[in-house]
Amino acid sequence: MGGLGIDLGTANTVVGTPDDGIVLNEPSFMLVRTKDPHRALAIGTEARSLVGRTPIGITPVRPLRDGVIVDLETARAFVTAVIKRVSSARRYGLRPKGVISVPAGATPLERRALLEVGHEAGLRKVGLIPEPVAGALGCGINPMEPRAHLVVDIGGGTSEITAICFGGILSHRSCRLAGDELTNALYQYLRSEHKIVVGELTAERAKLGAPETDEGQSLVVEGRDAVTGRARFVTLETEEIVDALRPTTTGIVQTLTECLEDLPPQAIGDVMSEGLLVIGGGAMLRGLSQLLEEAFGFPVKTAERPLTCVAEGATACLVHPEVVAAYSS
Repeated sequence: MGGLGIDLGTANTVVGTPDDGIVLNEPSFMLVRTKDPHRALAIGTEARSLVGRTPIGITPVRPLRDGVIVDLETARAFVTAVIKRVSSARRYGLRPKGVISVPAGATPLERRALLEVGHEAGLRKVGLIPEPVAGALGCGINPMEPRAHLVVDIGGGTSEITAICFGGILSHRSCRLAGDELTNALYQYLRSEHKIVVGELTAERAKLGAPETDEGQSLVVEGRDAVTGRARFVTLETEEIVDALRPTTTGIVQTLTECLEDLPPQAIGDVMSEGLLVIGGGAMLRGLSQLLEEAFGFPVKTAERPLTCVAEGATACLVHPEVVAAYSS
């Protein structure tokens, strides 16, 4: 059973196949020549590592903003390069089938753009699946069962809260507060409170804390002194990072509350017993699940593989076309 399950995210692009599992997991970044903006020079990690140090005449591009396509030509160049990279090492026939995840709140126009890009990039048949549904499926939840499940997806560009049940969406809310805003909040905090200017990649790493260290451990951040311009280090405690991000995470929590208000009482009962599933890069944020539990009073489960579960679910849809059929109507 061939084909590709694709999660085109604002921050990362993840691709899976039914036989090999995840075959690509790289930043949604592309380098192009300024004179030839629709041909990828480099994509993924290689392109991302040159942010802040790109030579003259070469431009770094993010083909997606808030989880949706901004410019068709750029997106086509990026998706073509992604498919070429994963297909060159494997044989899926010349034009593999594909299932692409799409934000649950995407407009019909945005969905059509994604289908068009998929076809033009070399996919034979393209199906779309809402990200929360794919994420739930990738975490072992059956989105076709007659029980309500609440999925919180905190990506790079948007945070989405979606209740799914029996092949349909019960309630959905999204907000533009997500990973990129959290990174920016930390950048601004370091600049105003510690008078230190850091690079985007440094702020990104600091936001997640150091996952392998203990909760109470501090983190050393390197940057440039805002006053003298010299290199300087700052030590941050985990608590301080959580506090710096609290205003932004509070916005995400407010959106979640609105989604709950739309739910029928029976569905709330399901969520109380099942808990809330958190997926996406934001799920790795220090102190987030604790913040959500405090706000709602019901259990919060973080996906075991928050960055790849959407692609895993999209890949599973290649074998379960009935899920795509149910959620695309």
